[in-house]
Parts: sequence; C-alpha cells; structure tokens
Amino acid sequence: QLQLVESGGGLVQPGGSLRLSCAASGFTLGAYAIGWFRQAPGKGREGISCISSISRSLNYADYADSVKGRFTITKDNAKNTVYLQMNSLKPEDAAVYYCAAVRASGSNCFMWEYHYWGQGTQVTVSS
Repeated sequence: QLQLVESGGGLVQPGGSLRLSCAASGFTLGAYAIGWFRQAPGKGREGISCISSISRSLNYADYADSVKGRFTITKDNAKNTVYLQMNSLKPEDAAVYYCAAVRASGSNCFMWEYHYWGQGTQVTVSS
C-alpha cells in the first residue's frame, strides 16, 4: 500500500527554519515525482516545490516564486524520504503542508496531477 507520512512541522518565529520530511512506503522514489503543497485557512492549495528523476543520478527540482531562494527540496533514495528545508520563514508561510506523489519522471513536475497524498503537517510562523 502506497503511503506518505509528513513530519517536522511546528511553531517557529519569523526568520526561523524548519525541515519537513515526507517518508514514502509501498513504493520507491526513483519512479515517482514528489510535490510539496500547502494550504492556509481560507485559501486554496498552493504547489510550492517538487522533485522528480531525470536519470538515475540526476533530479529535477522546481519552486514556486513565493518560496524560491528560501526553500530547498532534496531526496534521499536510501531512506525513501523527501525533505523540504524551509529557511527565512514568514508569517505568510503558515499553513498545513502536504506531500504528494505521482508516478512520473522528467521535468515540469508542477504540471502533473498528483495521485497520492499524505495527511499533512502544520507549520505556524509567529512571534
């Protein structure tokens, strides 16, 4: 059974950092793209980052403009886990963060429809 479990959320002050984890089970990351999405109260879901395989040793990563330069997505195939390092957090980054997966490889990982979703982890940015 394919499963995604997010962790690492919490309360952080503006300017602080958090690292979210997305642990995958039931499948291996190599054949799947992983996306990070977030949803704040009263707002729609926003795709903020994604990572997919270009080749056995090369990944493609993309970011929304709202997080570019502050967030970094990485993948550890040995641990079957994708990470989202979030630095210089702002109050507007507060949301529930979800990771999702789709069986696809190549670039343009923001363009795909993600089929499998985790339960989400809350990120609160407040002083």
